[in-house]
Amino acid sequence: MTSTHSLRRVFVTYSNTLVSTRPHCQPRISSWTYGVLSLSRRPLSTHMFPPPKSPRARVVSARDLYAQRNRNLFMYTSAVVILAVGASYAAVPLYRMFCAATGFAGTPVVGTGRFEAERLVPIEGAKRIKVHFNADRSEQLPWTFTPQQKYVTVLPGETSLAFYKAKNNADHDVIGIATYNVTPDRIAPYFAKVECFCFEEQKLLAGEEVDMPLLFFIDKDVLDDPACRNLDDIVLSYTFFKARRNAQGQLEPDAPDDVVQASQGWSDVKFKLTTETSETTRD
Repeated sequence: MTSTHSLRRVFVTYSNTLVSTRPHCQPRISSWTYGVLSLSRRPLSTHMFPPPKSPRARVVSARDLYAQRNRNLFMYTSAVVILAVGASYAAVPLYRMFCAATGFAGTPVVGTGRFEAERLVPIEGAKRIKVHFNADRSEQLPWTFTPQQKYVTVLPGETSLAFYKAKNNADHDVIGIATYNVTPDRIAPYFAKVECFCFEEQKLLAGEEVDMPLLFFIDKDVLDDPACRNLDDIVLSYTFFKARRNAQGQLEPDAPDDVVQASQGWSDVKFKLTTETSETTRD
């Protein structure tokens, strides 16, 4: 600031002297000099180096604080509700995948994902296993549902094709859905169905009659299981129910839960667990 003012005074003194000694001459001031003189007329502190703005403390009222907490609580609650609804939609498919993958409670293994083509080779010299077919239906379903063969005999690793026949005896279209199970339970992990009609929408028109195919095989690993060495007979049961839509819009059997569980073999498991628990209590 002081040096700039001194420079200005030097230029002013020089200009006055030049004018007094040479009246016919005008001082020539370069643009740079004019800029310096103009700049010296304003304070440097406000032009080149403006003072920093002092931060203003933000005052948060109690109402704003509670509003922020309520918004956070609403977001967390909404996330929990959305997660619960998603889990309810996925419960049935996950349950079916678990039963089909593990053979739990007499549910046959479905699909070819874990079975390679070279495993679908009959084991020559092995004892044949007789597979019996059973068909049931709900009283609310106006269908006729029967197996087209009573039984077939298969070798471990051999694929077999069977058929069921269904007919709609009503004068209107009816949608049905089937459940299944296999007994005894110890064969379920080795009983694999490649193609079946269970747990899928089966719509029959009024008076329509259809054949429903079933392609299955018994995995050859059953020969290495000591619990299945003396197994000669297997019963595969299908039960058809009239279909309805639940609150999530998914098709499910139109029957009480205990009836549906019994058709899948859960009633026997519950009975066994109850018996074992009572025997443990007595001991």
